[in-house]
Amino acid sequence: MNPLIGRSFLKMNGIGNAIIVLDLRGTPLSVRPEDARAIAKGPRTGFDQLMVLSDPHSPGTAAFMQIYNCDGSLSGACGNGTRCVAWALLEADTASTVLLETQAGLLACRRDGPLTFTVDMGEPRLGWQEIPLSENFSDTRRIELMVGPADAPVLAGPAVVNMGNPHAIFFVPDYRAIDLATIGPMLEHHPMFPERANISIAQMTSPSSMILRVWERGAGLTLACGSAACAAAVAAVRRRVGERTISVALPGGTLVIEWRESDNHVLMTGLVELEYRGSFDAALFAETE
Repeated sequence: MNPLIGRSFLKMNGIGNAIIVLDLRGTPLSVRPEDARAIAKGPRTGFDQLMVLSDPHSPGTAAFMQIYNCDGSLSGACGNGTRCVAWALLEADTASTVLLETQAGLLACRRDGPLTFTVDMGEPRLGWQEIPLSENFSDTRRIELMVGPADAPVLAGPAVVNMGNPHAIFFVPDYRAIDLATIGPMLEHHPMFPERANISIAQMTSPSSMILRVWERGAGLTLACGSAACAAAVAAVRRRVGERTISVALPGGTLVIEWRESDNHVLMTGLVELEYRGSFDAALFAETE
């Protein structure tokens, strides 16, 4: 019998990014890739990211957090999911901040309102080996990568940034002209990205605002991706088309991203929503036994 049967969970979303929060602190339980895939297929438990909390590894942190994509792969960061976790941990607490630990580092979260939270996503990684890329590019503001014929490419010259995950951002005059559902999976698995990549299409509407569409590594087209919004904001500043504080409009809602000059950290602010509380039933894991 799968030990996750009967475990309670929260179904949430961060501006449309479907999130399951599973708190396993105080238990020896863990989640296998096949468990994550089974949960993602459930009619009431489908998710973009599964946030699994276990006992803290480091002093001062509330939990160690592992993040699963719906294909069972691990993700290094999920800003929208982290805000949901912050809500869950602070729901019955008078504190306004919480510190979480992931494989990518520490994430400080702050409650700004009943459903509004800010996550300090840390510093962007900009070196080609940090992203990582399979080729050496001294300037990652624009790398040599294109889709379509060389004389008339559909997309070309993305910026690349690591915000816990690898991201490639293409700046375009009209995001609606790009078929991201077709191009996204091809670029996610492009040889340039040995760890795959999140693929974003960004349209600047002013120096302080952009429209963003994201093909998320391991999840596909998504209503929202917090780390992609952070990466796109950083790329916009580096390309000198955006300001240090940018409103990023995604299909599920808007995030405010600040790339702070004082310490190089990227802060993401947005809403969360609790959809329901539930528990896993046995039928969910029938194929994993």
